[in-house]
Amino acid sequence: MQQLTDRELYLAIEYARSIDENTGRSIIETFQKDQPALAHSLFTIFPSMFTEKDQAFAHLFLDLCFDVICIYQHAFGDMPAQDNAWLQKQSSLVNTELQALMPDNKIDTKKIKQLQQDFTKQTDNKVSQPGLVKFMNDSINQYASEIASDASSVKLTQNMIFTVIRLFGTVYSQAD
Repeated sequence: MQQLTDRELYLAIEYARSIDENTGRSIIETFQKDQPALAHSLFTIFPSMFTEKDQAFAHLFLDLCFDVICIYQHAFGDMPAQDNAWLQKQSSLVNTELQALMPDNKIDTKKIKQLQQDFTKQTDNKVSQPGLVKFMNDSINQYASEIASDASSVKLTQNMIFTVIRLFGTVYSQAD
């Protein structure tokens, strides 16, 4: 898997944002059928990390997850099949790392620093999509500027969408 060029990213984003409701529903249903463990993580576990006051950001996160699914499908094709054990392991690892990035976590400071270092090291070893991360962060910031929000909601959403992009990169790069 290669890093998307600006043009490839633009075309993939344009594709994702132009999908009608029926096609979108079909994409989600197919994704849930083909990738049940990953779909459960994206659509159930990750959104549960948002507090009651962050529900607007939870909905934004779900919209951005849909965009990520469509962007990766458009740019790289259908998601490679992974067995549930592999996906559950990846989701578990990502969840642990994500906990270290969350404000107000209850993890020992030394363990947090180690998890953050591991997260950074692993991210450096994977094909990243910095253009996509920037686009998603810009979308989150734009949304935050339109509603009353606090910095922790923005940071949480950015960390979680970064994690989703990283997870997709891992899945797609495993097929190479």
